[in-house]
Amino acid sequence: KYEVTKTDKEWRKQLTAMQFDVSRKAGTERPITGSTWNNHKKGTYVCVACNQTLFCSETKFESGTGWPSFWQPIDKKHIEEDTDLTLGMPRTEVKCSRCGGHLGHVFNDGTKPTGLRYCMNSAAMKFIKS
Repeated sequence: KYEVTKTDKEWRKQLTAMQFDVSRKAGTERPITGSTWNNHKKGTYVCVACNQTLFCSETKFESGTGWPSFWQPIDKKHIEEDTDLTLGMPRTEVKCSRCGGHLGHVFNDGTKPTGLRYCMNSAAMKFIKS
């Protein structure tokens, strides 16, 4: 299904334990612990597993949640959305469309112009400074 596929063993070799838990097992880092939640530099956020571009700093905003939040992805084709029922309520999970890596969730309580809040895990992304 995905352009980039690897075994768990291969992913574990490439990713840190936290990156593997978040991106390959749909884990979540604790709020205000991620490397990019409070990043204000200009640049691009890419998938930690396959380097696909995901978000740019111009769409990042302070959501007060402790996770990096964006009002839109760079390209809607670079993400996919699925229904997540793991907490007993429906949420919209966001994944990388190239490798299937879990990134976070999207909510309808964001800022203008889209009103969306892509609440992402720092561990699922790398920041490339421009």
